[in-house]
Amino acid sequence: MTPKARMLAAYRGQPSDRPPVAPEFWYYYPAKVMGVDMLEFSKVPFHIALKKTFEYFDCEGWGITGASVPVPDVTSTSQERWEGPDTLIRTTRKITPWGTLESVSRQDRHEPGWAVERWIKDLDRDLPAWEHLVLGGDPARISVEGLEKHRVEVGESYLLECALGVPFFDFFAESRQGGLEQAVFDITEREDYFNDLQQRYIAHQVAKVDAICAASTVESFMLGCSWSCVTCIGPHFWRRWDVPVIRAMADAAHRHGRLLHIHFHGRCRDVLGDLATLGCDCICPFERGPGGDINGLDGLRAVRTALADKVTMNGNVHTVETLIRGTPDDVRREVDEILEAFAGSHRLIVGTGDQVGGETPEDNLYALIDRVKGN
Repeated sequence: MTPKARMLAAYRGQPSDRPPVAPEFWYYYPAKVMGVDMLEFSKVPFHIALKKTFEYFDCEGWGITGASVPVPDVTSTSQERWEGPDTLIRTTRKITPWGTLESVSRQDRHEPGWAVERWIKDLDRDLPAWEHLVLGGDPARISVEGLEKHRVEVGESYLLECALGVPFFDFFAESRQGGLEQAVFDITEREDYFNDLQQRYIAHQVAKVDAICAASTVESFMLGCSWSCVTCIGPHFWRRWDVPVIRAMADAAHRHGRLLHIHFHGRCRDVLGDLATLGCDCICPFERGPGGDINGLDGLRAVRTALADKVTMNGNVHTVETLIRGTPDDVRREVDEILEAFAGSHRLIVGTGDQVGGETPEDNLYALIDRVKGN
């Protein structure tokens, strides 16, 4: 079987020659494999960087590419300035019929970039322009040309999914100056407004899925996660604002015979029952402590029991304590726990609890991959 075929079989709960082993290679290790720093890496097509990395380690994996909805009456300008030899400050302006928005990001040679200023600084002033920026386009006009090109270039090397963005809380909070904390206050204080915005976001995303499925042969969609997890916003807030979006995305994908994979960081024991009924096909990464709470055989067996072989688990090998600080024997011990807990199940992908750090010894990565392969 090809790496992509193994991943799809696991997503569908179908028999395979062995479980896929899919370390989350995102920024750090692909840049390391390609011998570039983070500024240089930002110029490399992401899907190609992942292809080279998965092929280098001869393992399975997943990655994302996108198809964006055009908003014709929005224009963009960008300015860059250097702050020392290693840091690039980029200021981006979006000019809409409802006003101008500005964001500032910091790009570094040694770390992935991050936001310094976000689009929405004053709610009353900036919300109309931001809404037009993110929801003002017609999903029926989406172009999948780039998506299909990337999928052809990747081939069977790994599962390249179509990114659907993020659940509702992240959709707003990632654009709000003040981030997580300020977004919690905003949503709490203006619940009627955000309830309406949530419904419009769902409608927009469902229409986007419909358009992509009509024009593309993509097999799987992916919904990401920044703060949209119970570790950050708690079970009640997550159920109120994010669960309806996730369920709507799963329903939309399944109507077209496609799959949905969600990223869900942090602690999850309190919502395992919810995760089992969202309609998703694959969920990752079921992290071990202290970041998560899926520890050892007991934790893994609780996940399997809750998911009831209806949803695929991906992840669980600790990226810091085990892959960075541990030994190959430590890695093999965790892999063995995962394989034992899910013995006989087709709903398993052995992966990592987050992206693999650049300082991870290759011996530990090969211990992970070879153990799943039975070598």
